[in-house]
Amino acid sequence: MENPAPSSVLPVAPTRGRLRPLGLDEVGITGGFWARRRHINETATLGHCRDRMERSGWTGNFRAAAEGRVQQDRRGREFADSELYKLLEATAWQSAAGSAPDVDATALTEAVAAAQEPDGYLNTAFGRPGQQPRYSDLEWGHELYCHGHLIQAGVAQARARGASEGELTKVARRAADHICATFGRGGIERVCGHPLIETALVELARLTGEERYLAQAALFVDRRGHGTLADGEFGRVYYQDDLPVREAHALRGHAVRALYLAAGAVDVAVETGDEELLAAVVRQWEAGVARRTYLTGGMGSHHRDEAFGDDFVLPPDRAYSETCAGVASVQLSWRLLLATGEPRFADLAERTLFNVVAASPAEHGRAFFYANTLHRRHRGAPAAADAVSPRADSGSRAPWFEVSCCPTNVARTLAQLPAYLATADDHGIQVHQYADARIATFLASGHGVALRIRTDYPADGTVVVRVDRSPSDRPWTVSLRVPAWTAGAAAWLVEPDGSRRTVVPGTAEVTRVFRPGDEIRLELPVRPRWIDADPRVDAVRGAVAVQRGPRVYCAESVDLPGGLDVDAIRVDPSADPQDGPDAAGDTVVVAGRVTAYDAPRDEPWPYRPLDAPTAPPEADGAEITLVPYHSWANRGPSTMRVWLPADHP
Repeated sequence: MENPAPSSVLPVAPTRGRLRPLGLDEVGITGGFWARRRHINETATLGHCRDRMERSGWTGNFRAAAEGRVQQDRRGREFADSELYKLLEATAWQSAAGSAPDVDATALTEAVAAAQEPDGYLNTAFGRPGQQPRYSDLEWGHELYCHGHLIQAGVAQARARGASEGELTKVARRAADHICATFGRGGIERVCGHPLIETALVELARLTGEERYLAQAALFVDRRGHGTLADGEFGRVYYQDDLPVREAHALRGHAVRALYLAAGAVDVAVETGDEELLAAVVRQWEAGVARRTYLTGGMGSHHRDEAFGDDFVLPPDRAYSETCAGVASVQLSWRLLLATGEPRFADLAERTLFNVVAASPAEHGRAFFYANTLHRRHRGAPAAADAVSPRADSGSRAPWFEVSCCPTNVARTLAQLPAYLATADDHGIQVHQYADARIATFLASGHGVALRIRTDYPADGTVVVRVDRSPSDRPWTVSLRVPAWTAGAAAWLVEPDGSRRTVVPGTAEVTRVFRPGDEIRLELPVRPRWIDADPRVDAVRGAVAVQRGPRVYCAESVDLPGGLDVDAIRVDPSADPQDGPDAAGDTVVVAGRVTAYDAPRDEPWPYRPLDAPTAPPEADGAEITLVPYHSWANRGPSTMRVWLPADHP
């Protein structure tokens, strides 16, 4: 469908597609789980990121560049510029939703603008006296990647302020013009080692109507996979330069790079009507979800190269599952949902939001996980409040990293989250993610409608949608996603007239002439359930996990007796898991036993014949408490595991 008069406050604003996104001026989250997370983002995380960048010298890089002293004074990695851009983008989206984060976007914008060179180039790590020449290290230099985040921030500021162009947008346009002049046909016919510029250029084209930005994005997508980047330690697959996008059959290589590239390819496909390109990305997404994705929705099982592993190679204790890959996965799933209208893409986005994006920040919003393992074998020491963590893999959330891409990525995702809740089409409104929310928009007919959503999801499965405004003389449709996790359990839909019917995973629709005050009730079977894995995931063969609604649960050593670690657990899957005393999903209780492996049992050789007599270890029958995976490590250092060894009959 051609999208009629879309909202101006949109992170992703396609001009065509199956569904029309609703913007931050049309959807607001008013309470519940995500409202709390967004409040912490506004009041703690954004200011924390600003302060850390100032203390690390990353903000000062722009002042140093403008004043001609960057050669001796620059701080941080080659891609540090991008973090300031992501902070500016997050601040713009948060303010567009009616918040007032404590970040001086004007001062930061002025610092960025002062560092831009006359031809539009902007990077504090390259191109000035004493630095490497521009674009001399496309494999690792991240120059186009940084330009991409700059452009995204410029687009966000313009849309958040309801203007076609603000100061940062002017900076972004000059940068984009420079990129088109430098990398257009007859220019440097190569790509950046880290995709992102593609999505940024398409969004700038959508904002400005300039077709050359879209054409340049399409060029970058089509150039990828032709070996223009050097064959380094991890091979060209690391940056997806081994196969053209149209020929690839699975997400592969560095997970964040792969997902950003796929998102850019969807943007190009949608705007150009390229069905072949769109089908190629859908094929890659399907293969990645079916064979290369963790139960949490996390992607990336290699620590060494932050990459996807081979099919079904998903070891829980080696799960890298980078937070940024979770953010990129949500971005890709959202674009595919808008393009196709298929709810399966919203299913993965929900899983990833609750179990990867929500797992990264601490409850106070000032420390983060970079990687999201599913099994922590050793208690980590608490991260020092003033330290910069050199490691992505940790048992404790760190306040900042030498590579701090994840905190700002979480911040911008939470800031724009209301825009992922709902869409519209020619027939009505679709609700994809559930939270206390208000929706006010216009149907394709031009009639105004308003909905109010009340729910304690995911603690509770009841979602009530109340119609507050509706045309009085014509029917329209409210569509509600029935999550894939409800398969095998009864879900119900209650219509305004009281009629009640079962619904299955997919979409439940109610079409009628609505009256103000009409209510639709969706009743989802949120209860703890055992989860088994495909036997080809041999790393978890013989183990089970617990999921309650969209949330995955884990065992944490702080809940075990006698200071034992989670390797002491065995569970009994013949007994159904039960809600804990609160009955609201804060804890789940499973039957099992806790085995104390005492030091005297240590042997000089850890293997023995299966039929060799052994003294049974001390074991206690127990009720084992599990907590939502996203909450682990908030109570101090602990060991943790999602997949639990099972006593099978």
